[in-house]
Amino acid sequence: MAGEKLTIGIILGSTRQGRVSPQVGEWIKKIADERGDANYEIVDIADYKLPFFGEGTGQEPGLVAWQARLESLDGFVFIVQEYNHSITGALKNALDSARDPWNNKAAGIVSYGSTGGARAAEHLRGILGELLVADVRVHPTLSLFTDFENYSVFKPAELHLVNVNAMLDQVLAWSGALKTLR
Repeated sequence: MAGEKLTIGIILGSTRQGRVSPQVGEWIKKIADERGDANYEIVDIADYKLPFFGEGTGQEPGLVAWQARLESLDGFVFIVQEYNHSITGALKNALDSARDPWNNKAAGIVSYGSTGGARAAEHLRGILGELLVADVRVHPTLSLFTDFENYSVFKPAELHLVNVNAMLDQVLAWSGALKTLR
């Protein structure tokens, strides 16, 4: 295990048509891959067609695949957009659709919205705590007004690179430490 690279999932927190989270996720992955210090993978919750929490048998193929995917990851970076001062319903459902696969892992949050997605990130922190996910302090916030052209084309300011790299440093440190508990 020594020297083995951690695997960090970059979780896209929206499933709606016209979403911009894939653009933000790819940007984070590009920055992360250039570091070469871990394996970074995009995890799109839209790919899993998750049933609403509490509905179904619990053995639906998407749900089983979702839990297995989470189990394979050592940590997370959540791409979170603010909807009505909170996270999306799809992300809340995805979080609730697993329990143990989240435990004793670390997460960073990259948020966006009219106030940088700060309120959504704060809601997410409370949920992550309940799932035994240690969220890191550094939190890059992106503005719909300055980091997106016409609210749809992602053009991040260069100043965000410092925070993204600091967040990734923290996610890797905590993910490595917490891996010893699993």
